[in-house]
Amino acid sequence: MSGQLFVIGTGPGNPEQMTPEALDVVDQATDFFGYGPYLDRLQLRDDQLRHASDNREELSRAGAALSMAADGAKVCVVSGGDPGVFAMAAAVCEAIENGPAAWRAVDLTILPGITAMLAVAARAGAPLGHDFCAISLSDNLKPWNIIEKRLELAAKAGFVIALYNPISRARPWQLGDAFKLLRDHLPPTTPVIFGRAAGRPDERIAVQTLAQADASMADMATCIIIGSAETRIIARLGRPDLVYTPRFLAEGKR
Repeated sequence: MSGQLFVIGTGPGNPEQMTPEALDVVDQATDFFGYGPYLDRLQLRDDQLRHASDNREELSRAGAALSMAADGAKVCVVSGGDPGVFAMAAAVCEAIENGPAAWRAVDLTILPGITAMLAVAARAGAPLGHDFCAISLSDNLKPWNIIEKRLELAAKAGFVIALYNPISRARPWQLGDAFKLLRDHLPPTTPVIFGRAAGRPDERIAVQTLAQADASMADMATCIIIGSAETRIIARLGRPDLVYTPRFLAEGKR
């Protein structure tokens, strides 16, 4: 007998930015699979069970959740942000594709959430006001030369770029190399937003130009938004500057 599997996101970390739809699922589910710090964001009852695992164990976590759901349980897989953006929804789909037939019969529901780049963008102004893309700098699942090619092409195409997983102890050099590459294709005055823990008590939002951008300002809790050649900064009196990308191109019409 097949149960249900829900895949949800907790949002960027502020409890108020978790959707009512996701909160309703949390109230219904019996078992919760996820990275420990993400499970810690939930207010679970004594009768609800946590199954915490390391952040690099996505496929085994997905398989364990699918097995339990296939046996009839109501299971919730928990991501940070939006589960479909560099998170658990893809891992669950991959596990279903390569797993036993019983997993394909599981009643699967993936719920949208608020991803980090949206929270950071809202804090800074409207840097995603025109075309944009998101790129993970982690080379755990794809080689670095592909990341470099995507950064180059995105910059040449005029996309605002949101960078996820920008740096870690094992990858201290990649963000600096990414900035160096982008400086070859974007104006030195291009705004770069460092958004750490957006919406949480330890939030830190900083804006530098691409010429000044310092990789040491980032950690794995940081989402970075790099503007296009069209992105600009609006200075305000007594208020934080605004970063925005106009909805019209410079050579176009309003």
